[in-house]
Amino acid sequence: MRLKSSIWVAAYLRRCQTEGVFGAVRRRGAEEAGAVFVKVALLNGNAMLYVPAPQTVYDDSRPIERLFMPISKEPVPEPSVEERLQKEVRFDPDAWIVETEDRAGRHFLDLSRD
Repeated sequence: MRLKSSIWVAAYLRRCQTEGVFGAVRRRGAEEAGAVFVKVALLNGNAMLYVPAPQTVYDDSRPIERLFMPISKEPVPEPSVEERLQKEVRFDPDAWIVETEDRAGRHFLDLSRD
């Protein structure tokens, strides 16, 4: 069983804060199990978007882990990220959107190896 999304988001934002990175919840989703999308704004008009990894990449021995994957290897223009987020929310109205700002692009997420 995984942590509730609301608890995971609060812990993630605390981690960002301790590293000196501004972060905020842009959209609050379902408390229990809403999917979490993380946008990292690079403050130059580009951003990275991290989406939940597919369930197939999870290790049964570590069920509480949340894994993410970037939508691209390189930063993309922020309007592209916003367009993708709008599509995700239309598809899943329970989704969370968390945004951070960091010129170095630090994300503090566990990434999928796939």
